[in-house]
Amino acid sequence: MANLKSTIELTVELDENRVPEKLSWTAQDGGINNEEAKAMLLSVWDHKTQETLRIDLWTKDMPVDEMKVFFHQTLVAMSDTFHKATQDEKMTATMKDFCDYFAEKLELKK
Repeated sequence: MANLKSTIELTVELDENRVPEKLSWTAQDGGINNEEAKAMLLSVWDHKTQETLRIDLWTKDMPVDEMKVFFHQTLVAMSDTFHKATQDEKMTATMKDFCDYFAEKLELKK
């Protein structure tokens, strides 16, 4: 059986002060080809050091109101992923409660 490989490519264009001006990504297996993004959060688990390595980027023209929605949706997705990975119903419910609280405080729910 052949080893399958999938590549996800992130491109960051910087201004003269090294502030992100443009973000784009490609994930050909997912049908994404050089799509523009305004923000990205990437977490990688380093099992040797037992710590999370992160890249958090957003373009200088990312609107604050969109950043709030982006964070809310990311927190909800993290709750779903946590449940899928751990099957911990109680903590998942607690995380979902926080997501609801977050949305309410930022007045994201219509």
